[in-house]
Amino acid sequence: MRSLLGLALTFVVAAIPVTVSAEWQPKTAALMTRWAKDVKADKVLPEYPRPQLVREHWANLNGVWQYAITDKDAAKPPAWDGEILVPFPIESALSGVMQRVGPDKRLWYRRMFAVPQDAAWQDKTVLLHFGAVDWDAKVWVNGTEVAAHKGGYDPFSADITSSLKKDAENELVVSVFDGSDVGYQPRGKQVQNPHGIWYTPVTGIWQTVWLEPVAKRYIRGITFTTDIDAGEITAIVDFVNRDFNNLPEVRATFPSETGNKSDDLVINFAYPSPVNTPSLLKGKIDPALLKKTLWSPQTPRLWSVEVGNKGFLETKVIERFDHFTTYFAARKISLGKDDKGVTRMFLNNEPLFQYGTLDQGWWPDGLYTAPTDEALKFDIEITKKYGFNMIRKHVKVEPARWYYWCDKLGMLVWQDMPSGDKHAKWDPIGTHNGTEMTRSPESMENYRREWKNIMDFCKPFPSIVAWVPYNEGWGQSDTVGVAKWTKEYDPTRLVNPASGGNDFPVGDIVDYHRYPGPFAPKTEPTRAAVLGEYGGLGLPLKGRTWQGEKNWGYRSFTTQEALTDAYLDLIDKLQPMIARDGLAGAIYTQTTDVEIEVNGLLTYDREVEKLPVAALAEAHKRLWQPPRVVTSVLKTADQGESATWAYTTEKPADNWFAVDFNASSWKTGPAGFGEPTTPGTTVKTEWKTPDIYARRTFELSKLPQGDLKLRIHHDEDAEVYLNGVLLRKVTGYTTSYTGYRIPADAVELLKTGKNTLAVHCHQTGGGQYIDVGLEVAANQIPGEFCRFRTALRLERKSWRDLRFPQV
Repeated sequence: MRSLLGLALTFVVAAIPVTVSAEWQPKTAALMTRWAKDVKADKVLPEYPRPQLVREHWANLNGVWQYAITDKDAAKPPAWDGEILVPFPIESALSGVMQRVGPDKRLWYRRMFAVPQDAAWQDKTVLLHFGAVDWDAKVWVNGTEVAAHKGGYDPFSADITSSLKKDAENELVVSVFDGSDVGYQPRGKQVQNPHGIWYTPVTGIWQTVWLEPVAKRYIRGITFTTDIDAGEITAIVDFVNRDFNNLPEVRATFPSETGNKSDDLVINFAYPSPVNTPSLLKGKIDPALLKKTLWSPQTPRLWSVEVGNKGFLETKVIERFDHFTTYFAARKISLGKDDKGVTRMFLNNEPLFQYGTLDQGWWPDGLYTAPTDEALKFDIEITKKYGFNMIRKHVKVEPARWYYWCDKLGMLVWQDMPSGDKHAKWDPIGTHNGTEMTRSPESMENYRREWKNIMDFCKPFPSIVAWVPYNEGWGQSDTVGVAKWTKEYDPTRLVNPASGGNDFPVGDIVDYHRYPGPFAPKTEPTRAAVLGEYGGLGLPLKGRTWQGEKNWGYRSFTTQEALTDAYLDLIDKLQPMIARDGLAGAIYTQTTDVEIEVNGLLTYDREVEKLPVAALAEAHKRLWQPPRVVTSVLKTADQGESATWAYTTEKPADNWFAVDFNASSWKTGPAGFGEPTTPGTTVKTEWKTPDIYARRTFELSKLPQGDLKLRIHHDEDAEVYLNGVLLRKVTGYTTSYTGYRIPADAVELLKTGKNTLAVHCHQTGGGQYIDVGLEVAANQIPGEFCRFRTALRLERKSWRDLRFPQV
């Protein structure tokens, strides 16, 4: 098998026998993904787990282990409770256990293994790697403690060479304590009592466990940074037992479009002279050539790198130092001013509106762990198909392969620090800006250590363009200090210090959350303004929910059509904010449903597009186009409209909205029906009953060009008809006038001469108000979206016909 980057390096996976008991079987969760059937006990996540540093030889220790749950302070158990499939969390169905551990217990693992007898493993240092273990882990090999690690999201390793029996089986034992939502440790969305936006706890090993033979002198990690303006690439190398006289060569290659290897771009990295800081290497290339290789979501180009492939600086090779492949991307993320002087996020020296999803990274069958690599990749692929160019990885850190697929497929990533400890006083409106909590010294020290380790792990991935230390005030402490340290530790990326949290004037980004939104924070001279979370439109689909009828969403809908209408309404409101208000980025909640939270674009099992890809991808294109020109067809009361409406508060005949209906017996009054005390309204006609039915006529001398929209202020549910045809039903209430999209072919309902508009509004309590008008939105320039709409009209198709092919 060729390496992930196309270099001529063959993986040699050592065959470590896995004893598969006939007793082990996966459990069945409330939902299972299509990939669960591909999980085999003797071949669990078999892909090379570290794509950013690929060596030839390795051994996968995933598979069936023994497990036991004991009291928190108990010693190694004398007997084992059963078998568990590693690396799936014990609470997950795919672990085969699906059992809670809890903060007063400890989870133990055990398995036997033999060191491969291949020549590649002889006289080598043997490393034991853990992708991630949540949270406090200790590791023994043959009774000797080889590692102790606190941190549920960063990888750790141990040199186990001296503890091994090379000609016999070895015992590997791991103990794990995880307090879940008891304690200060970073834990993300895990709680003991899942509800709302809080999910099932995750305990223990949840990423790949593996062995690797290396030379006595080897490289632990390598990180590249690129200066695309100067044509300079820097490599920071983490050496183990470095030798000044025995250093590997580093060569980067970018394949030419001709396919001829002689035309490839090549960079040979040089060590400083004199060689006194061999952890820093420099490579140079003509900036004009480098810019032909730039990485972006549209062109996710990667440079391949080979280390130690030919020889060394000394002519006499004392010992082969190391040999591996890796990659980097030439890209620059920065702040800058657009042509109007507004601070924006720039990619490769060009302003780019970043639009993404809030991605929790949870799976119904594996919880924190995707069933397969294809499943892991799927979430990124479908997000890209929807037309997003960014993912905010929300209070979780993924395995290295997830970030590799973002690099490979072209997906920007905002990386959150998983939240922990307690919440600061907070609300989403910004009332508590400039306030924070105070962590204990122990909690703060742990936070800083884990955040540094997570950043160290994530730094090699070029897709990551922003760090997010805090979210919504949760654990928010020393915000200014943490933000400044984060920027100093990695000046090549943006820092969003407090997404939706208590804002301090620090960092590169000011970030507010609004549900459903959208909302544009006030622009600032030195920070980009983003909408860090919005949307949250919920729809439970029968047979696709985590727990029957008890589901939760920020706003709930009953049909896919209503959900899609509501989402596209949000896009219509969001798009003008980009140019008009300086909005630099936005994040929709969320990629998939998660447990009882049903706000996803997809169901939790990834089987149903609740919001159809085709319709959203077309609508999203407009986000990178100039704002549409909106003109009034029929004004509302707040715009000065004073035309007469006919209305009744009694239930009329069923055809009350028809063009030829006789409403001469109804009362009459001007637009703006409601209670005089209703805030934010222009009440011209008093209305206090539960229902009102109203009609009016208006004249058009010519037909408008563009997409017809409702401009409506409703409290509460309303239905609107144009020339006898239902345009839109809306539920709930608005606090101001807002625009609602209607089918693209609705403009064809208008006619020159007389037209009839009718509305019914029903309210149950509180303030009440109804007013409705019409407006038309048109593109400033012809584009794909405009041509798409035109084609629909020419073919006499309805926009609604396009949206639900699977129903």
